[in-house]
Amino acid sequence: MESHASAKLSLERLKSRADFLRAQKGRRQSMPGLTLETCPSPEHIAGRPLLRVGFTASRKVGNAVKRNRAKRRLRAAAAAILPLSGRAAHDYVLVARTATLSRPFADLSLDLRTALAAAHAALDRGVVAKHPGPKHAGPKQEGGTT
Repeated sequence: MESHASAKLSLERLKSRADFLRAQKGRRQSMPGLTLETCPSPEHIAGRPLLRVGFTASRKVGNAVKRNRAKRRLRAAAAAILPLSGRAAHDYVLVARTATLSRPFADLSLDLRTALAAAHAALDRGVVAKHPGPKHAGPKQEGGTT
């Protein structure tokens, strides 16, 4: 365990779309029960001993009731694990998956711990996940083919 993990960090919620999009461009780690997106916090926040966390669930997870339940489960797992295993001056976004609803809570918590360890190791190495680009290879051509 790392030295900075011995002190319990306070959690702050990510609320703006810009913060979620910035985390999406950082390191992404997928597990059966969740997807973790993480990146360093912006400069004006980096000096404080806190980490920021956001939660999201797309309509693929289910209707509003299922999405809210999935986010509640992610919030509970994050509240238990992130203050001890997270890094100060980092932003985390937990993305619900369909399995978030049915996965036993102990397994969901283990998924989060494993994703954190892998993401932190990759950030230490300077590796950022490659995200798939656009499906087409080049700009649109006007007027048909030649």
